[in-house]
Amino acid sequence: MRYSLVIQPEAEADLDEAYRWYEEQRSGLGSEFIECVEAVFDRIAARPELHAVVYRNVRQTLVRRFPYVVCYVFEGNRVDVLAVFHGQRDPATWTSRVDVAGAEPSDDD
Repeated sequence: MRYSLVIQPEAEADLDEAYRWYEEQRSGLGSEFIECVEAVFDRIAARPELHAVVYRNVRQTLVRRFPYVVCYVFEGNRVDVLAVFHGQRDPATWTSRVDVAGAEPSDDD
């Protein structure tokens, strides 16, 4: 089963910001970044349960070649991407988005 993938507006903004930064570093590097993120999106859409829950019911996975993390939740046949952020950023950057996406507290919270 393939899940429907929905990229939240904040995650789109994350992608745009990272793309622009990488393009400023080297022409074409932003496109390489987007390709790597899209590979992650494909993996998530195919098997969202593959990655560990890190906060409430939010899961995350790394982007190959780039120090970025994709955070998402899934329920039913839908996956919501909440954030695409640099691994060195404060996790509060994306955890503040959790309530907006309806992520439920887990027993660990």
